[in-house]
Amino acid sequence: MGPDPQYVGKLHSNSDKGDGSVKYILTGEGAGTIFIIDDTTGDIHSTKSLDREQKTHYVLHAQAIDRRTNKPLEPESEFIIKVQDINDNAPKFTDGPYIVTVPEMSEMGVIRTALHNMDREAREHYSVVIQAKDMAGQVGGLSGSTTVNITLTDVNDNPPRFPQKHYQLYVPESAQVGSAVGKIKANDADTGSNADMKYTIINGDGSGVFSISTDKETREGILSLKKPLNYEKKKSYTLNIEGANTHLDFRFSHLGPFKDVTMLKVIVGDVDEPPLFTMPSYVMEVYENAKIGTPVGTVTAHDPDTANSLVRYFIDHNTEEDRYFTIDASTGTIKTAKIFDREETPWYNITVAASEIDNPGLVSHVPVGVRILDVNDNPPELDRDYDVIVCENTKPGQVIQTITATDKDNSANGARFHFSLDEGLSLNPNFTLRNNEDNTASILTRRRRYSRTTQDIYYLPVLISDGGVPPLSSSSTLTIRVCACERDGRVRTCHTEAFLSSAGLSTGALIAILLCIVILLAIVVLFITLRRSKKEPLIISEEDVRENVVTYDDEGGGEEDTEAFDITALRNPSAAEELKYRRDVRPEVEPLSRHHPSSSLDSIDVQEFIKQRLAEADLDPSVPPYDSLQTYAYEGHRSEAGSISSLDSATTHSDQDYNYLGDWGPEFKKLAELYGEIEPERTT
Repeated sequence: MGPDPQYVGKLHSNSDKGDGSVKYILTGEGAGTIFIIDDTTGDIHSTKSLDREQKTHYVLHAQAIDRRTNKPLEPESEFIIKVQDINDNAPKFTDGPYIVTVPEMSEMGVIRTALHNMDREAREHYSVVIQAKDMAGQVGGLSGSTTVNITLTDVNDNPPRFPQKHYQLYVPESAQVGSAVGKIKANDADTGSNADMKYTIINGDGSGVFSISTDKETREGILSLKKPLNYEKKKSYTLNIEGANTHLDFRFSHLGPFKDVTMLKVIVGDVDEPPLFTMPSYVMEVYENAKIGTPVGTVTAHDPDTANSLVRYFIDHNTEEDRYFTIDASTGTIKTAKIFDREETPWYNITVAASEIDNPGLVSHVPVGVRILDVNDNPPELDRDYDVIVCENTKPGQVIQTITATDKDNSANGARFHFSLDEGLSLNPNFTLRNNEDNTASILTRRRRYSRTTQDIYYLPVLISDGGVPPLSSSSTLTIRVCACERDGRVRTCHTEAFLSSAGLSTGALIAILLCIVILLAIVVLFITLRRSKKEPLIISEEDVRENVVTYDDEGGGEEDTEAFDITALRNPSAAEELKYRRDVRPEVEPLSRHHPSSSLDSIDVQEFIKQRLAEADLDPSVPPYDSLQTYAYEGHRSEAGSISSLDSATTHSDQDYNYLGDWGPEFKKLAELYGEIEPERTT
């Protein structure tokens, strides 16, 4: 309608950069007469009115060529221009006019359809004016009228119909899976639920690549992508799509079938894609300590497009690890850029990128993991510092410690340890080592007894070698302390340093002890100074024989020798009745008199005698306020064990078994150690 051409649509090629180098050509039905095209912009116009009743659609072909070379830029495309219908034909009644009569005096008027199969799609609303006259409509009669508005309700009497039998759709190969790539719609003259329909792909080579769903609002079929497209593998697909009503009315089944089928051709568009690696990820290996420039592996990528452009490789230096390797830009060979230590870093992760020479902006990435292989470059060593203790009363062949080793190398070059004593030294007479063949070794004793007074610390060098290629070894020294132990093996005491350490004395506690010693020394010096100032002799007169200790240089003959020291006073409690004074302090108060009947002194027991002297010392004000330790050599009577004096044991070889001393209790532990069974030392 009107003098100006009517705009129909527009053609556009992906190769058109807007510089006028692309020329569009239109051929087919009505091209050049009814339809004209602007060869630069691709706009299509209609030059005259179209009559749908004469021709419903036009099939045209479009071509995009290079204006300079006249060579086609894309394959020829086919498209269809459909002529939409407008209400330009008035309805005509072929059997009219129709005459309806109503008998007079009719009590009820019945309105019936005057036309057979009235179609709502042709006319939905009607207005009927009904007039009633009395007197049979004669002059002078009265009349009344009313209006009846009639609306026809819809039924599903119209099947869906596709406007075209052939459709064409362009989809680029870069379309994402799951995205909607096109729409298609079948028309249905009904309304509401009677126009609802479902679209289905019934056959075609693209049924596994595409899927179709129905938009309930617009009743359009939405075509979606199920699998990625590849122009180089397949350039087009053909789909047969069916549109069918979902709510059927079987009264009008003779008007069916209530479905329609059309064919859709999907053309895949070529898109320049980035290079494609042959693998989704790479894992490579290289030995530690390898020289700089050692090849690690090669990555490969190619251009998936038909142009098959050359590819260049580079490492994406996003992390510090990426700077440890280099890559050949042409071949993709990865080489080392430093010397690696597996014990420091056993694994490296880098990212390799590839781009086309013709289009550097298209880049692909692939992860590459580099595993550093182990080389036996770490000698084994003891897994910890061992505190080895040997008891004085140990037996030969007794295991005193089990040692293990560790190796920084992995199990292929370690974990198979061999233990031995240093072969460069002479045979150790004190300890030996047994390799347990399970990566452990046991330290065993070779002597029956050890003495802290003779030697309290031993040093045992141990040689450890691994099972790598080549094998490596190292030497470690064990420190073995000699300690006094209980019969059940519990450690009682070791040397002084170990005792202080085990007691947990802190530096502050040691300083406090030293301060106390200094204060005591100062008190002693002050006491001596005061005595000298009083000019009182420190040496007690010879008359005071109380608690004198007389030293002789002869060895003596044990208890039977009574010439070296007179112990008559100790054996006879009555002889000690004589009053004696302390030699260290001169009493300033007269001591209490202590007299006992001679009859009681003759019969008193030594134990009772000691108790009496202790009570007198506690009550005597002439002595200092501290306890005094007095030693008596009285053995007593009726001793079942006999004499236990050591004065005569050096020259006597006795066969008596002293093992029972260990059962007498803690007071006899030292004697049990001294007089236990002694066997000559043996070295193996």
